[in-house]
Amino acid sequence: MALLEVNNLNTHFFTRGGVVKAVDGISFSIEEGEILGIVGESGAGKSITGFSMLGLIDKPGKIVDGEIIFNGEDLVKKSEEELQKIRGNEIAMIFQDPQTSLNPVINIGDQLMEAILYHNKKASKKDAYDASVDILKLVGLPAAQKRMKSYPHQLSGGMKQRVVIAMALLNNPRLLIADEPTTALDVTIQAQILYLMKKLSSDFGSSLILITHDIAVVSQLCDKIAVMYAGRIIEYGKKEDIIFNPKHPYTKGLIECLPKLDDDKERLYQIPGIMPSLLSLPKGCYFKDRCEYADSECDVYPAQQEIDGRRIFCHKVK
Repeated sequence: MALLEVNNLNTHFFTRGGVVKAVDGISFSIEEGEILGIVGESGAGKSITGFSMLGLIDKPGKIVDGEIIFNGEDLVKKSEEELQKIRGNEIAMIFQDPQTSLNPVINIGDQLMEAILYHNKKASKKDAYDASVDILKLVGLPAAQKRMKSYPHQLSGGMKQRVVIAMALLNNPRLLIADEPTTALDVTIQAQILYLMKKLSSDFGSSLILITHDIAVVSQLCDKIAVMYAGRIIEYGKKEDIIFNPKHPYTKGLIECLPKLDDDKERLYQIPGIMPSLLSLPKGCYFKDRCEYADSECDVYPAQQEIDGRRIFCHKVK
């Protein structure tokens, strides 16, 4: 049985302008110890997918349909009190901006210790302190004991992200969700953080969902990839299949946008047009206005196809 299984998840936002279908009937699963990459443009619904799994959808948003089966139980049916026991304990999230993930007026040590003491009532303050120092050392933060007394503003972006990762791992969660974890970091630090996350996921035996707009990142780290577009997953399967033999025109476009060392073109390829507004989605395939293969057949949204073990939503893929 999969550790996490998402079935027909729908998360909508009810605004004055209409209903925004931020997540529109997506399904995927992740096994123990597996790394899944969710990739797509900004506004595709990636982060809302992650927030939905932890019950972090605020009004006017709401999960209107679907199941999120974690460890055999449906998280959608859990109360807020039950979800609080799961968050940070069995499922932990690494948010996009470490600056806003840490309390600016509480030192690092107290924030780490609080995460332990909240979920483990039997732990003493000394146990929590020792565990916090150990986890800071594990994520490669120099002078770990000294950093326990530091405040977030005294740390660099890369150091803050290491603290956030340490906090996520404190209670040895079974599932980590990382939402664009390297966006605010420079390129060299990005590589270090991504390598660290993959190593720690393996060492702790945790499954990892990596949410990103960068398909190059998921090609290096992930076992499976789900490509999202306008609230829906349009292609889903093993990394090797999707990276080396993409089927959906949008997936092909994302990969074509990557720079190549042997390419002498002056400009990088770009997918024409922009993703449609979730308030005014086109009839039929959402990608048709940007797709060179689109015709009248695409005026009806494509049904799911299963080809070589992957799921694809496209009329033109045979």
